[in-house]
Amino acid sequence: MNWECIFDYVGSIYPTSNRPKEAASTLKHRPGSLILGEFTDCSSLPVDLRSLQTHMQKAAKLMGAHAVQSVFHKFNPYGLSGVVVIKESHFAIHTWPEYNYAAVDLFSCGKMRHAIGFKYLAKIFGSKKLRVTKVKRG
Repeated sequence: MNWECIFDYVGSIYPTSNRPKEAASTLKHRPGSLILGEFTDCSSLPVDLRSLQTHMQKAAKLMGAHAVQSVFHKFNPYGLSGVVVIKESHFAIHTWPEYNYAAVDLFSCGKMRHAIGFKYLAKIFGSKKLRVTKVKRG
């Protein structure tokens, strides 16, 4: 059985194989795609905000995105999160140095060269494994 779940408007959960027809999208045009990057076994995650912000902005540029603004936050005792708002939508990251792991989300309403930016980040993070999942929204 496929255990990927869909939440309907009242919060009920349905496995995709049992999803009622009304829970499916009725949009004629999908507004965009969410690209999820999971970076594991990272040996060199940035530990300071400025460094992470610089690398995220460079990755956005490499993908063809146009940065508008960015906000980053450092957690105590460790871990960083941030978002680069791009004209195309947003590019976010959350790091867990205690697990040598980072999660990156790119939402875009247009075509992006996400592989270039994600590979750049994998190199910077010293990631031994990068898993990318694409979700069409709408």
